[in-house]
Amino acid sequence: MTDNNFATDLFAPTTLGALELANRIVMAPLTRSRAGEDGVPTDLHATYYAQRASAGLIISEATNISAQGRGYAMTPGIWTEDQVVGWKKVTDAVHVAGGKIVAQLWHVGRFSHVDLQPGGAAPVAPSAIKAEGNTYTEDGIVEVSMPRALETIEIPSIIDQYRHAAQCAKRAGFDGVEVHSANSYLLDQFLRDSTNKRTDEYGGSVENRTRLTLEVVEAVVAIWSSDLVGIRLSPVTPDAGNTPPDSNVMATYGYLIRQLNKYRLAYLHFVEGATAASRSIPEGVDLDALRALFEGPYIGNNGYDLELAVSRRSQGKIDAVAFGRPFIANPDLVERLRYGAALVVAPRETYYGNGAKGYIDWPKGNY
Repeated sequence: MTDNNFATDLFAPTTLGALELANRIVMAPLTRSRAGEDGVPTDLHATYYAQRASAGLIISEATNISAQGRGYAMTPGIWTEDQVVGWKKVTDAVHVAGGKIVAQLWHVGRFSHVDLQPGGAAPVAPSAIKAEGNTYTEDGIVEVSMPRALETIEIPSIIDQYRHAAQCAKRAGFDGVEVHSANSYLLDQFLRDSTNKRTDEYGGSVENRTRLTLEVVEAVVAIWSSDLVGIRLSPVTPDAGNTPPDSNVMATYGYLIRQLNKYRLAYLHFVEGATAASRSIPEGVDLDALRALFEGPYIGNNGYDLELAVSRRSQGKIDAVAFGRPFIANPDLVERLRYGAALVVAPRETYYGNGAKGYIDWPKGNY
């Protein structure tokens, strides 16, 4: 096999904030739906993540910060003591294998169903606007429910959920945390004027719509050193209900990124295009221009292969690259990329559920 290390520094050690990484290859967050209804990670999770510890950084699957933040069955949480203990097994296994892992903190907002909510309550959102699309409960695929708009007095409790989850992530042994403000989940719902029709201090102007994301970051960096905190944004992805982008992506996300700079975060993790769908960018949007506003390390994500990663790294457009689906069937993806080994493509039916099958049974390659 050919060692591709000579052509790029993607395989060389680097730092993102205070995170010291063995290489610039990041494992993107991947929902795999292997948790029980209690949201507690198991030995299966520990094996799965440890198998992929040669990534410079693992970003955990999106992890619910509260029972209210849950939008899909079989997804893990990080708000109970049992969940902390379960994740500690995972982080210990990753560390023994020589890897680094951060927890992605997630509240789905409106993209949920009453059967997934405490007491059968309606999901919460910035505004009472129903999402399009389906989710899955213990009883199967269902249409998402009509949400209710959060009252202004409830916003501090949402921030407290993030604060508590950040504290739990620290006790669980994670190396840092990532604030999930992407894919039209709760924080992104507040950012976009297509889903935020509020008239209080959290709606209307760009300054108001970005307020919650910034307040969440403020709360999280009070728990973690800011150089161990990243954030994920997806300015143009329509995922999680086919929500259209903000009407002025450049103004909204440009303002947000400039405000984020004051925290000196570990990294900005951008979905370049529509998550897991396309790298196409709407007319009038320049994601590289937005990226350039961020005064810190940048992780590029979405539709990357080695050639694109090498090209954008050589142009100085990324500091690290996140691969998602290729990590499913290639636990040793870093080595396969470095030595030019063939990649296995996982069939879609292995993505979610099914226990160990299609989860921890992928062999290493020959290189």
